[in-house]
Amino acid sequence: MFYNFLVPLAADFGPFNLFRYLTFRTGGAIVTALLIAFVIGPAVIRWLKSIQGKGQPIRDDGPQRHLIEKQGTPTMGGLIILAGIVVATLLWADLTNSYVWAVLAVTVGFGLVGFADDYLKVTKRNVRGLNGRIKLLIEFAIAAAAVTWIGAEARAPLSMALAVPFFKDLLIQLGWFFVPFGMLVIVGASNAVNLTDGLDGLAIGPVMIAAASFGLISYLVGNVVYSNYLLIHGVPGAGELVVLCGAMVGAGLGFLWYNAPPAMVFMGDTGSLSLGGALGTISVVTKHELVLAIVGGLFVLEAVSVIVQVASFKLTGKRVFRMAPIHHHFEQKGWSEPTVVIRFWIIAIILALAGLSTLKLR
Repeated sequence: MFYNFLVPLAADFGPFNLFRYLTFRTGGAIVTALLIAFVIGPAVIRWLKSIQGKGQPIRDDGPQRHLIEKQGTPTMGGLIILAGIVVATLLWADLTNSYVWAVLAVTVGFGLVGFADDYLKVTKRNVRGLNGRIKLLIEFAIAAAAVTWIGAEARAPLSMALAVPFFKDLLIQLGWFFVPFGMLVIVGASNAVNLTDGLDGLAIGPVMIAAASFGLISYLVGNVVYSNYLLIHGVPGAGELVVLCGAMVGAGLGFLWYNAPPAMVFMGDTGSLSLGGALGTISVVTKHELVLAIVGGLFVLEAVSVIVQVASFKLTGKRVFRMAPIHHHFEQKGWSEPTVVIRFWIIAIILALAGLSTLKLR
């Protein structure tokens, strides 16, 4: 909004020229989202405690210490994150940019699905929440609309193509198959982040790392000079997403203040589904869907651990891990919660650096 209202006035008041620069507006989005999270956080947590009573239901099949240590902690803290992202993006981004609206739509849409799921969990005191099939159906519908929208906005030959890392000219034209592929990326990323959200601070750290990484990717693919220099496929308009990525980082930092061990609030599906959906959608816009699997490799590992565990138990009756997702496996091995969280953050940083290296290795 600042960009749209103040830049036209720059001829009369020179300092308004600052709002032309993505770097300045991204910094503004980070600080704004952070302050919003700090300001509204205590009030939101008090409100969530007042309406939830006993807090988020704790799974009986999880680590036994969680039944004692995490009992009574409210969920739906993702509302703090969503407020920071949405307000900061609306204030600092170019609101004529379709990609910004597409990502915001997925973020809010998935957030509403997560909110419904969390609400049913706390009101019915049931860990299952929203019916799984209905939840996936809604997620895929939102993702389908977003991918179709993005494809219509993108220019040929990128609109329905898959870019392959390490190859400067390789584009796989998927045609309309790109829509289901993009849907899988968005929904898969959303639910992978959801599976990672099992310990205090575990999910939000890697989300911020991935958001910062894709902020850089968005900036580079949206800048014709840098995209030509790096031999990556340029996507005009994608650079504006760096503002939204900055808002994700700022809101995540603010939320972490309340989610650090011992957590005062959990993000719940309200936060995890929306953040994962946002990352997946940004990867589709920037044509770095495969790089997301590297940058967000920790989320992939968490999701794969669940798939392997379920498949192994159904086929052989044996479990590969002591408990899935894999962060619980290490808890069962005796690692303390902060140890698991910090070590997983380190892994996320290493994977992010590996993913970013694909920008130069062509």
